[in-house]
Amino acid sequence: MTELNYTIKDFKSENEVRWCPGCGDYAIMNAVQRTMAGMGIPKEKFAIISGIGCSSRFPYYMSTFGFHTIHGRAAAVASGVKMANPELNVWVMTGDGDAMAIGGNHFIHTIRRNIDLNIIIFNNRIYGLTKGQYSPTSDRGFKSKTSPYGTIEDPFVPGQLVIGARGTFYARGIDGNVKLSESIFGEAARFKGTSVVEILQNCVIYNSGIHTAITDPAFKADRQLILEHGKPMLFGAEKEKGIIMEKGRLKVAKIGENGVTPDDVLVHDAHEADPSLHLSLINMALPDFPVAFGVIRSVNAPVYNVEMIEQINQIKQTRKITCVDELLNSGNTWEVTSSHNGNGKPKDCIEKHVF
Repeated sequence: MTELNYTIKDFKSENEVRWCPGCGDYAIMNAVQRTMAGMGIPKEKFAIISGIGCSSRFPYYMSTFGFHTIHGRAAAVASGVKMANPELNVWVMTGDGDAMAIGGNHFIHTIRRNIDLNIIIFNNRIYGLTKGQYSPTSDRGFKSKTSPYGTIEDPFVPGQLVIGARGTFYARGIDGNVKLSESIFGEAARFKGTSVVEILQNCVIYNSGIHTAITDPAFKADRQLILEHGKPMLFGAEKEKGIIMEKGRLKVAKIGENGVTPDDVLVHDAHEADPSLHLSLINMALPDFPVAFGVIRSVNAPVYNVEMIEQINQIKQTRKITCVDELLNSGNTWEVTSSHNGNGKPKDCIEKHVF
């Protein structure tokens, strides 16, 4: 077998990239290309499916198979692609509006079924392609072209939707941290089941700086918790802070204060089947908590496309009917024939056959 020595250039298409200069999508694409180049999978085994939105231009910029579908339908089409050809490594590129507004139903049911594909959500908390309307993830009070006085809706939290839909894999990243994104994408690609990765992405035109409080280099050490399975939940410039459990709730503590020791800091377990702690990590937010990044949940569970094939093979071994003709002639059937009455005119005659 020939060893595949791909580089990032092998996954770049000849098409001109037409995202706005400075858009966070460039960094996400770079991380995806780096991930695919290192997977050792032939390029023709990758399929990228997208809906509508800035992120959904992704297939044009990748030297892989791709399908630019319609608004909100990326997850549905990707499910069909995977079911039709289980050997493909299927990726869904979608935005917060595409996935959770018009595509919300497809999104949650793909997760519930646990089909083996990877969903990347570009979350800039705005509709960028259609020029700046508020989206399902925009904060309450957010002012936009469609909410000039501020939204009066509470936003979706993508991770909460994943947990609510019985999701088995959820991770969160940041567009500018390519190294972290590449690590997350690698774990998502190797995971068997529906992996959902939310990337906080900056729209430089219509919502620039929406994630600055989290990403600002001057504060990110205190405002970002990078989770790794099996390692303590430490953060801060000197890793002097940690997440502890107190009275059944998460709490930020400083090592050495109030009797807190390193042993009191929670150790991250992404493989825990009970999603309670994972949901608590997803819900952590500024200013009381750092924002959790990395793979938050990764739990093995039955995979829909695998079980479908197994079920079909089992039925084939025990079925009594092997073709359409046998099916049509099974059970109670009737055959309509033609005869003649006494005056020579045709008369329908129904003869009943029971099999």
